[in-house]
Amino acid sequence: QVQLVESGGGLVQAGGSLKLSCAASGRTFSNRAMGWFRQTPGKEREFVTGIDWGGARTYYADSVKGRFTIFRDNVRNMVYLQMNKLKPEDTAVYYCAAAPDGNIYYQESLYHYWGQGTQVTVSS
Repeated sequence: QVQLVESGGGLVQAGGSLKLSCAASGRTFSNRAMGWFRQTPGKEREFVTGIDWGGARTYYADSVKGRFTIFRDNVRNMVYLQMNKLKPEDTAVYYCAAAPDGNIYYQESLYHYWGQGTQVTVSS
């Protein structure tokens, strides 16, 4: 079992930055890849970024490449999402998720555990 709790969302102006945190509990955290997804009303949850179990590999959606950075701390059981140069279209509820193993997946259905989400609102 892995429990995930996100924090760090809020309201920011376009061009600003936010850092999201995801605190994980459970002994298997360091064996799992982690992902960040986001969802806006009426749309499906979309993949934003993922990081493998050791932090050596990362993947990003094209829409956030060069602006967002994912990293993890396996000692503290934390995953972070640093978001820079935010745009109004980044407005969404952001979720962290734990994969079934150390590999990164794009499909949300393959992630076993989810946090409750944190709202990010970017004003123009």
